[in-house]
Amino acid sequence: MKRILIAEDDLTSRTLLEAVLKKWGYEVVVTEDGDAAWKALQSKEAPRLAILDWMMPGLSGIDLCRRLRAQERMAPLYLILLTSRGDRVDIVQGLEAGADDYVSKPYDQAELRARIDVGRRMLELLTALARQEKLQGVIEMAGGVCHELNQPLQVVSGYAEMLIMDLPEEDPNREALKNIKEGVDRIGDLTRKMMNIATYKSKDYWGDTLKIVDIEGSSGPKTSS
Repeated sequence: MKRILIAEDDLTSRTLLEAVLKKWGYEVVVTEDGDAAWKALQSKEAPRLAILDWMMPGLSGIDLCRRLRAQERMAPLYLILLTSRGDRVDIVQGLEAGADDYVSKPYDQAELRARIDVGRRMLELLTALARQEKLQGVIEMAGGVCHELNQPLQVVSGYAEMLIMDLPEEDPNREALKNIKEGVDRIGDLTRKMMNIATYKSKDYWGDTLKIVDIEGSSGPKTSS
């Protein structure tokens, strides 16, 4: 979340804004008008936070907001309008066009930084929520698959048990059938746990770089006492 796009046609304002953002540790993508900003925001690696001047050649900041909000995007965007328009009507117009926030010119650096920080926190929350919803969807799909697997697994386990009972103790196939039954029963136990997951917990899988669902730590549906 440390990349940010700025769209500002005035050279002095653009240079000053870029310098301030870099001082705060941001990687800045600089554009000089609305058309260039639109093109930059179509990139797969586009910043997800943008500061847009209201009045620019080509697409204005408010037109850019409208076009961006009309898109179906995989990742959320947080758009801040930079404007000298301070009237309430103008502010409402900007927000209705799709801007998430606005900063009035001439801007106070502390206020600008605070509003950018709010944008970063919002994007982090939205990203975490999308990740959770996606994982929950995968778990629900896995639960459906497990439901379909459960009956055939029970059949295999039952037949294996019947065959074991029919074989004498000294038969070498008896041990192999026991191993098959134990393996099938372990898979059956795992599928039943997955079918009952209502809320999940994750755990570290590869250091702190990868997490997986903790089947044992996840919980099933609540039951009333």
